[in-house]
Amino acid sequence: MKAVIMAGGEGTRLRPLTCGMPKPLARIGNKPVLSYILELLAKNGISDCAATLMYLPEQIKSYCREHTPAGVNLVFFEEKEPLGTAGSVKNCESFLDGDFLVISGDAMCDFDLNAAIAYHRQRGADATLLLYRVKEPLEYGVTLTDEQGRITQFVEKPSWDRVYADTVNTGIYILNRCVLDMIDAVPCDFGKDLFPRMLREGMKLYGFVCSGYWCDIGNCGAYLACVRDALAGRVNLELPPAEHGIRALSPIPLDAVISTPVYIGQNVTIG
Repeated sequence: MKAVIMAGGEGTRLRPLTCGMPKPLARIGNKPVLSYILELLAKNGISDCAATLMYLPEQIKSYCREHTPAGVNLVFFEEKEPLGTAGSVKNCESFLDGDFLVISGDAMCDFDLNAAIAYHRQRGADATLLLYRVKEPLEYGVTLTDEQGRITQFVEKPSWDRVYADTVNTGIYILNRCVLDMIDAVPCDFGKDLFPRMLREGMKLYGFVCSGYWCDIGNCGAYLACVRDALAGRVNLELPPAEHGIRALSPIPLDAVISTPVYIGQNVTIG
């Protein structure tokens, strides 16, 4: 199976961090979020990947030329104007030849993607949306399913009186290639345009509830929370080992006062 990484967003809610840097290059510990996504795909046996680019595309290309995991084939598709989330994936159509996975390049997760792919194939789904349970779903699109896991309704950023479920859309999808034929105008968005239309037309949309960790680093608060979670070991990442909450690749003076959890990279002098 091939994958499309959506990495073209401007990340306006993450400013000033993204004023001169694409959101997928925001670092968690010692690597950008995009790097962890590529490693997750490789870990799940997905080696053919495309990335959609628009905002500061050369920065992402330059980073990936040096840091793409061994064995991963990564190609790029640039948008000259905003195409929407679904439209940007449609732009990669020449790369795709069967069912494929779509994943955000700016959300941290450690899901078992192979389990979701197996579920998609067992159901014969046109689209499988990876869902995640959250305590406060007000900032997300809530997805309702029946007992068989088939999606029955989407509720965009509900108020508390409309919170009928705690399963939110993670922005990770497994799609049948025929879905691309439905994208006949741009901009086109998965959540606002394509999936509601597929639901109205009676297509097979399923939700797969994932376990593990997921965080959309869409704003500064969420980004900081994700950094803390990663350093506290709540995410399954390959980080330097922690000693008393400190992950350090540089020496720490004995009289230094360190507030944990913390990551200290290479070539750092503390005084």
